[in-house]
Amino acid sequence: MQRAILLFLCVLHLNTVSSCELFGKFDMPSLFKEGDIMIGGIFPIFKKQIVRSASTFEKEPSGVKCGLFYLRAFRWTQVMIFAIEEINKDPALLPNISLGYRILNSCASPTNALRAALTLASRPEETEFNSSCPPTISAVIAASGSSQSLAVAGTLGPFQVPIVSYFSTCACLSDRAKYPTFFRTIPSDYFQAKALAALVKHFGWQWIGAIQSDNDYGRNGILSFTEEVKKLGVCIAFVGTILRTYSMDKILDVVEMIRRSTVKVILAFVPEGDFYPLMKEVVKQNITGIQWIASEAWITAARPSTPEIYQAFGGALGFVMQKMTMPKLKPFLTNINPYTDPSAAFVKDFWEIMVGCRPVLPEEHRMDKICTGNETLMNSQHAFFDVTQLRATYNVYKAVYAIAHALHQLIFCKPAGEKPVRPCLNVSEIQPKEVTDHLQRVNFRNEFGDDVFFDENGDPPASYDIINWQLRNGQVQHVTLGHFASAANGDFRLNIQEEKIVWRTGKRVPTSVCSNVCPVGTRKAQIKGKPTCCFDCIPCAADCTPCPQEYWSNERKDECIPKTTEFLRYHEPMGIALTVVSLLGASLSLVTMMVFIHYRETPVIKASNSELSCFLLFSLFLCFLCPLTFMGKPTVWTCMLRHTAFGVTFALCISCVLGKTIVVVTAFKATIPGNKVAGKFGPAQQRIIVCSCTMIQILICVLWLKFKPPFPDMVFRYSNKKIVLECNTGSEAAFYAVLGYIGILAIVCLVLAFLARKLPDNFNEAKFITFSMLIFCAVWITFIPAYISSPGKFTVAVEIFAILSSAFGLLSSIFAPKCYIILVKPEKNTKKHVMGKKMNKK
Repeated sequence: MQRAILLFLCVLHLNTVSSCELFGKFDMPSLFKEGDIMIGGIFPIFKKQIVRSASTFEKEPSGVKCGLFYLRAFRWTQVMIFAIEEINKDPALLPNISLGYRILNSCASPTNALRAALTLASRPEETEFNSSCPPTISAVIAASGSSQSLAVAGTLGPFQVPIVSYFSTCACLSDRAKYPTFFRTIPSDYFQAKALAALVKHFGWQWIGAIQSDNDYGRNGILSFTEEVKKLGVCIAFVGTILRTYSMDKILDVVEMIRRSTVKVILAFVPEGDFYPLMKEVVKQNITGIQWIASEAWITAARPSTPEIYQAFGGALGFVMQKMTMPKLKPFLTNINPYTDPSAAFVKDFWEIMVGCRPVLPEEHRMDKICTGNETLMNSQHAFFDVTQLRATYNVYKAVYAIAHALHQLIFCKPAGEKPVRPCLNVSEIQPKEVTDHLQRVNFRNEFGDDVFFDENGDPPASYDIINWQLRNGQVQHVTLGHFASAANGDFRLNIQEEKIVWRTGKRVPTSVCSNVCPVGTRKAQIKGKPTCCFDCIPCAADCTPCPQEYWSNERKDECIPKTTEFLRYHEPMGIALTVVSLLGASLSLVTMMVFIHYRETPVIKASNSELSCFLLFSLFLCFLCPLTFMGKPTVWTCMLRHTAFGVTFALCISCVLGKTIVVVTAFKATIPGNKVAGKFGPAQQRIIVCSCTMIQILICVLWLKFKPPFPDMVFRYSNKKIVLECNTGSEAAFYAVLGYIGILAIVCLVLAFLARKLPDNFNEAKFITFSMLIFCAVWITFIPAYISSPGKFTVAVEIFAILSSAFGLLSSIFAPKCYIILVKPEKNTKKHVMGKKMNKK
């Protein structure tokens, strides 16, 4: 406590206090080597804290004693030393500058990790104690657990000392506001949660349990995972909480929770040290048939990877960092020897485990076997010396090199690998904050081909192997069966060799649901107080079967049957009637055209402009055929054709009528002395009017088809039991623009013809045009409200009726009187009769 208070005061007065010494020492053994630049290391060399006396203000805190020597963590310390020695021999990286180290034990405890951090914050006993605040350590490699790293980052962070973790994955450590100097060479649990959620989604598991450790690692990991799987509709049945220091009663409560639950898949987001007591109890009570999903903290751990634990945990799936082979490391590990440096901490404990004897004879030790000094590790087959599947060990190696590259850039002002120059900064001038800034910018490729860099949160890129527990030759093997990698844009790739997975249930992929899918004729009924994945199946009422939109339930409500489709068919009575009328109108148009061609030299035909009359009859022929495109099942082509063909043909038709109207008006004007209008409006001008007026409509239709054309559509709003197939106009504005343009032409024709209706001709065509335009306008004015209000296929029928009515109105009004004179009253087909009124006036 005294040291923590002094350290806090040092932070508050960093700018005014010239020195900041931590008086007294924690009695913490360390691996130490002095160098020009010192790097600290905190590792859980001993796993279990067995003696911990209460601290008081009356005396120095007693030392912390731990048990259960952890070989895996000891190898981490050795790879840190190995990397530092390798860098010291490298002429290109930090030339003429030596790195030193001070490595302490955390006992896998946040309290002890804090003690270690405070110890690193003061001068080691091996050197002169004359330094000032901030501490002399330039960077720290720590720690294994997230809770330990939180303690270290919170302690050393105010001094701007960079911390690089090799095994702490809690996403909370990515908070740059709280931990601005924290980096790591292992991906954040944010990415592991995404990977685990992707795994759950891949196998369709919807009802899973979760086990978390009662610390930052477990709680944050399960929280991140829960947020991810909720997006996928997955329910968490329970969350059990454990810790290695928990009493057996608490562990048994979690075991009972597992036993009573119906889940078949459980995620354990727990460090191996916290999880192992629960694993033993699960095996003891013979709880099998559960598919376990593992976090990276225990899936490859050596202690639980035994045939005994495999009985209940065989087939476990989990994610781990990618493995790496380091051939040069093995000779270094086999050369570890307590006789080289008898004062080196932890080496004697390592030697005792490896060779089974103590290198020295302490009287208090319970073992009687004393080493002879001839023991060697050169031929040992222990897994400690296996350097082909290194994961966390490789992370330590990358952490040391990342710090070295940051120091090199800081001291030489250039990245490592460029031509060596003399230092631009003295080693004594190095400030931890500068090391942190350069560590953030580190980006290099190591000898194994890996790119080492950190993002803005201090995290490396996420890349995991998928591990499956399999029993081979009586030994538990961690078999790699897939890969997960994140991308910069937030996407990810998940590849799994599913056929090679050994499941807890055998070769069959296990299923895990709270409630099975409801059979036909029943529906889900939510169970009060249970997650959404849990429901009862009750018989359906009248309208409860959730059929797809294109289907409808049968009368028994136990089957979805396709809805009937409705459209105007050719063979139904309405379709037959409209088809007959359409063909009749087209035939009458052709017959009338033949009559006009045959009697083209007669006065009636000549007076009505035979060329424009033939154009008009041809356009009416096309108008009568248009309704045929409105019938039958809508397709892309018929939808585009029906509206555009209708618009163009009617525009051509009204253009011809407009031309005839202008001819009548100009013919009358020509009878006025001195007026030469008729001479300026000959056949060429008539063709120009017809073509230009039609081309405007064609342009509107082309723009319509290019930007938002009509398309076939299914309409469900008219009935629950049928689907109406119709052509969606695509653009309502374009549809009404086509109609509006035809309306404008018709109104112009109506006005001109109305003004010319009393011209002094016995056969005045303006009267017929006026009447035909009145019919045309009346039909289309009534069409619009009828079109909007008609349901289903009757909308199409209304549009066809309007086309046929207006076409028949034009045909009968303009051409019926002429055909009557030609065929029934040929005696009136004379020039005298046609010009009768005018001639009488003369």
